[in-house]
Amino acid sequence: MKRWASRFICAIALVAGLGACGERASSGQEEGPSGSGAGVSGPLHSERGGIGLLLPERQGVSAQMVVPVDPRRSLAVTDKGILASFSLVTVLNQMVTQNGGGGFTATQLFRQLWDTQNPAPGQPDLPFSPHCTDNGGTLNGFTYPCRPGEGSQAPLGATPSINDYVAVGLYNRFDLAPANGSDCGEYRIVFAKKVGVGPGRNFIIFEAVLPNPRQDLGLEGCRPVADFWSDLTADPSIPSRAAKLSNFYFNGLTGFSPVVHMRNYGFNAGSLGQVRTNQFIQGPWLLHEFKLMRTCSSSLGCTLQFVPVTVKTNPWGDLFDPASAHPLAPAFQSAFLSQVQSLAVNNINTFNYTVADVFNAGQSDSQTPGTVDDYVTRFGAGPSAFHANIQAQLTAIGSPLTPKDIVARAQALSCGGCHQRSNGQSMGGGLTWPPSSRFVHSTEFDDPTDPTRFDISTALRTTFLPHRQLVLETFLTTPPLGAAFVSQGVPTTVQAGTSFTVTVTMKNTGTSAWTELNAFRLGSQSPANNTAWGPSRAFLAPSETIHQGQQKSFSFTVAAPGTPGSYPFQWEMVQDGVGFFGPLTPLVNITVTP
Repeated sequence: MKRWASRFICAIALVAGLGACGERASSGQEEGPSGSGAGVSGPLHSERGGIGLLLPERQGVSAQMVVPVDPRRSLAVTDKGILASFSLVTVLNQMVTQNGGGGFTATQLFRQLWDTQNPAPGQPDLPFSPHCTDNGGTLNGFTYPCRPGEGSQAPLGATPSINDYVAVGLYNRFDLAPANGSDCGEYRIVFAKKVGVGPGRNFIIFEAVLPNPRQDLGLEGCRPVADFWSDLTADPSIPSRAAKLSNFYFNGLTGFSPVVHMRNYGFNAGSLGQVRTNQFIQGPWLLHEFKLMRTCSSSLGCTLQFVPVTVKTNPWGDLFDPASAHPLAPAFQSAFLSQVQSLAVNNINTFNYTVADVFNAGQSDSQTPGTVDDYVTRFGAGPSAFHANIQAQLTAIGSPLTPKDIVARAQALSCGGCHQRSNGQSMGGGLTWPPSSRFVHSTEFDDPTDPTRFDISTALRTTFLPHRQLVLETFLTTPPLGAAFVSQGVPTTVQAGTSFTVTVTMKNTGTSAWTELNAFRLGSQSPANNTAWGPSRAFLAPSETIHQGQQKSFSFTVAAPGTPGSYPFQWEMVQDGVGFFGPLTPLVNITVTP
C-alpha cells in the first residue's frame, strides 16, 4: 500500500511549526443552528457530492500502484459478527455522555425521535419536542402528516423499543468528502427494526460528517481515514475488523473525533450530518430527515433533540406540474432549467442537481403511484412551456435526452425514487436506474449467498459500490504532492540588467492543498535554487489555497544578468523543507543582450 501520509504530514508539521494533531478545540459556546427545523438546511445534497462527482482519472497509474479495495470490507460492512458490536443504545448513550449526561437519556432520545411523528403535546416526559402538528401540520410550508404507526414507539414501555433495533450496515462514504477537504465525508450506521417485532419494517440511519482536523492540508488531511478503511480489505479476521471499526466509530482515529459524536449529526456551525428514517410500520413507505439539536436553558440545562428538517434534493412534487398553482412553482421551474446540464451528464453515478432548500419537502413517498412525489406523472407528457424550456436547454448543449428523461433523473435522485419509485426506470441515454431491495438498500434479511451477512441491494452491489471503490482507490494512489505544467509567458531575449515580469501557471494534481502556510512555492531550477534571475522563489499570497484540480498563475518580476549571454530559465513546484515535485517547466534559454 502507498504510505504517503505519515512522512508528509510530519514534514508539514515541521515546516509550519504545528504541534501534534488533536481533537478540534471547543469554544465552549453552542455551535448548532437555532430555530425550527424548517430553517435548518445545511448541505443541499445527502447522497451525491464531493469527490464522488468527479470522474476519477487513472491515466499513467500502473496496475501495480492501484491499492485494491474489497467493497464488502472497506465500503459496505454487513457482517453480523462485526455489527454485533454496534447497538442503538451505545450510539445514543455516547451522545448523551458528550452532552454532559444531562437532558434526555438514550431511551428518551429514541422515544423523542418517534414522538415527532405524533400530534402535540406528545409524551409528558419529553417536553419542548417538535411534533407533526407544528406550523399547522407543515414543514417548510409543505404538508407533513402525522405517522401514528411510527409514533407508537414513543410511549414508555412501548414495543418496539430501543432494544428491538439491530445494526445491519456500516457504510464508508469517503466519496462525499469535498474536494477542498473541508470535511472527510460521511460514515453511516444503519439500524433496522428486528424481523418479527411489531408490525411492518423501520430503519434509522445515522449519517455523521467527520470533521477534517487538518483543513490546512486540504483533502490530504483525510488520508488517515481513507487508509483506515482501505486496510480493512487486507484483514481477514472478523473480530479484528470489529475492534477496529468500533474504535473508529466510538473513539476516533488519532487526531480525529469519533464518528459517533453529537456534533456530527447536524449540531455544528455548518449543519453537517443528519439522521434519516425509512418508515413502514404503517403505509405508505416514507423517508424523513432529522438534525440533532441541543437546546439549553437555565432551568433545565442542555437537552439533545431530533428535529425534523427538509429531505434534501426532494422538492415538493407539485412544483414539477407545468400547470401548478403553487406560488413557488414559477421560481422552481425557472431554477430547474439551470440544472438541466448537470442532470444530462450521461453517467448513472454522477448526474446530479441542486435544489434550493425553499423547494424541499419534509418527506418522500417511495411507494404510492401518482402521488405528489411521483415527479414524472406530475410533469406529464406536455406540451407546456416548462417542457419547451427544458428542451431548449437540452438542444443548447447538444443532448439527445428528452425533458421526461431529465425529470426522471431528478426523481431517481429523490429518496423515494432511489429507494423504489425509479427501480428499473429508463433515465434516457441508455441508462436504467438500478433496483433497490424492496424500498431499502441495506436490509435486515440474510444475504442469500452468505447468511453471516445482511443483504444489500442490487443497486449497491452492481452500480454504487463499484463507483465508490474507484473513487477511494484513485485517492489512495494519488500522492500528496503533484503538479502539472499549464503555461508560461517568458521572453526569449532581454537586455542585460533589465527587470521584466513573467507568468508561470501550474495545476495542483496532488491531494495536498498548496498554501504559503505550508511553504508551497514555485522554485527556480537549472540548477536548483538558481539565483541568476534574482529571486529563487515565487510565492502564494497568505490567503491563497490551491486545491487539487485548481490552477495557480505565478506572476513575478525577475532581473536579467548583467553579463550578456545565454541563460537557462526553468522552474518547478517546491515545498520548502520537503523538496521539489512535479514536472519542470519547459526550458527557455533566454538571450541576454548588451
